[in-house]
Amino acid sequence: ALVPEHGGEELYLTFDCAGPIDPWVERNVMPYLDQVPDALRLPRVGREAAARAIAMYLGDNDGPEIVADWPSDIELFCGLLSFAPGRMVAVPELRFRLVQLGSFSPAENSAVAHNALHDARALRDHVLGME
Repeated sequence: ALVPEHGGEELYLTFDCAGPIDPWVERNVMPYLDQVPDALRLPRVGREAAARAIAMYLGDNDGPEIVADWPSDIELFCGLLSFAPGRMVAVPELRFRLVQLGSFSPAENSAVAHNALHDARALRDHVLGME
């Protein structure tokens, strides 16, 4: 999920998954994938379609900043941009910010814990509140 800093269009993508490797993901993430507004509930997509959707979403932004509270979130995001060996979608120059939240947990303060859209909204609201 990607959410803008100050309102506007959000991006929420899900993928087909034959079965998560991690039992925690199966218990805590999979049941909540579709708990988003109807307008954002799209068919599950493949890696290339996801990469192209992200590129389109970021395409009109001037130097967007991707904020995460966990290093692997940035790693997974970048992995989506390179959807196949030697292939990457064109995106504007990006900045990444890894924030240390202390005892704050986006999942614990999210409307739907462990749903990427709701966690992203909670993280955005918390970071904006810190600034």
